[in-house]
Amino acid sequence: MSDMFPLTVTGAETRRRGKILVGPVDLTLAGQGSCVVIGPNGAGKTSLLRLLHGAARLSTGEITWACDVEQAHHDQSFVFQRPVMLRRSVEDNLMYPLRIRKVPKAEARDLAHHWAEKVGLRDMLKRHAPVLSGGEQQKLALARALITQPKLVFLDEPCAALDGRATREIEEILNAVRATGTRLIMTTHNMGQARRLADEVVFMRQGRVHEHASAETFFDAPASEQAQAFLNGDIVE
Repeated sequence: MSDMFPLTVTGAETRRRGKILVGPVDLTLAGQGSCVVIGPNGAGKTSLLRLLHGAARLSTGEITWACDVEQAHHDQSFVFQRPVMLRRSVEDNLMYPLRIRKVPKAEARDLAHHWAEKVGLRDMLKRHAPVLSGGEQQKLALARALITQPKLVFLDEPCAALDGRATREIEEILNAVRATGTRLIMTTHNMGQARRLADEVVFMRQGRVHEHASAETFFDAPASEQAQAFLNGDIVE
């Protein structure tokens, strides 16, 4: 188990222009496996990830890591739904997070080539990153997030705009990463993907955590009518 965890969230809220986006949230996450956050549109899934990652301001409450906050932030990465590409080559994009951490250039280049190979982009190292396909950009975003060997990776709808083949390839990468002990916390609207990847599930509704359970328990016997309706494909507000 990672020394970052448990992650304890107590009465946490984030607001924008006076409106509560998420909260109050009480949640405790251990440091193993993949946690998939699901819920209807507008439930606050992305805002919860941003809050836990530190990208959204904590308005009220506490978020406590088992280690120092600065160390926790150093040991995590975030993959956005729409990959943000530097207007440089694939190689430069992969080297960037290492270079800002003062990794020597030759070592950073070797690691960039290693990760490009792992995600199937070895033949594209010199290609201009913004011209890659959606699936290729998402692979690059994943490799760039993983190249620093984080203990935790947040992923916001990583396969939302991808076709079946690209989705399968991304899921294979995520399963391989999870098998090495890296903690994953991700959102998805795809219930098939949630069932394939989740070790535990957080079900959100109206900005709050409505249920938190193991994947087996949640998908076999959700505790609330709202969760069951959501799994049935019904409209849940």
